Amino acid sequence: MNNGMPKTSLRERLVSDSFLLLAAIIWGGGFVAQRMASFHLGFNAFNGIRFLLGGLVLLPFIIRRARSRVGFGWVLLAGCVLFGASSLQQIGIGTTSASTAGFITGTYVVLVPILLALFWRQRTSAVTWIAVLVALAGTYLLSSGGLGLSPSTGSLILLAGSVMWALHVIVVGLAVQKMDVFVFSAGQFLVCGVIHLVMSMFIEPVTLPALRASWMPLLYAGLLSVALGFTFQAVGQKKAPSSDAALILSLEAVFAAIAGVVLLNESLNTVQVIGCIIILAAILLAQLFVLKNNRNAAAQ
Repeated sequence: MNNGMPKTSLRERLVSDSFLLLAAIIWGGGFVAQRMASFHLGFNAFNGIRFLLGGLVLLPFIIRRARSRVGFGWVLLAGCVLFGASSLQQIGIGTTSASTAGFITGTYVVLVPILLALFWRQRTSAVTWIAVLVALAGTYLLSSGGLGLSPSTGSLILLAGSVMWALHVIVVGLAVQKMDVFVFSAGQFLVCGVIHLVMSMFIEPVTLPALRASWMPLLYAGLLSVALGFTFQAVGQKKAPSSDAALILSLEAVFAAIAGVVLLNESLNTVQVIGCIIILAAILLAQLFVLKNNRNAAAQ
């Protein structure tokens, strides 16, 4: 598979996949935090504060690393794509059902290899293609619970947001090959956070009562979902191809469902549980194939 990345050892690949898995787990819990904060803060305010918090927390660790302006373009691009993705997703969610939103957002797992093939001429293995399509089917079952989806105008907005999420995965994969991972992470957080807060000032000004009511979800979202989750994604994509990374990150939907059951007393029906199992099976299929190839290469 020609993915434009240097060859990696089995150990490096396992470590990369572990970081991506941790990111998916953290982001899954982040859905709970986002739902809790949504009762008090608009999405621009919530995203602005959490991304700025995540970026500021990383600043002490990057002061000595950020010695030049090399990579500033990547930081600006990633921050703007991140802002676009989070905004389109939130706007779309407001005009369609949660099940439709969940499924359409999840389509980024198959959009990543499609975009890589169309614009970067990067080939994706047949096994990975099969895995992403199976994972997409599992996402449908998890999102819909076996019921029909309800397309609307918001569906097109969500699809645009899904394209942006796919682009973000690709941009991260390219950027971390060219600059320091932690400088890149902190930079994209700050860019995205500033844009969101500026938008918030015009649309939904932040109030002190709202901040007091949302401080716990904001801490989780800023320190864990942003500072750790997105940084783990960047670290993982240093060695893992973007198409494979998107597949592992799609586990976010599974962990979000689990967090909803544990923390919000939500429930999953049998079809949704089957959807979770299908997503897990698809990812295991792809990763076992990768591990087998790495072992064969090491034996030669």
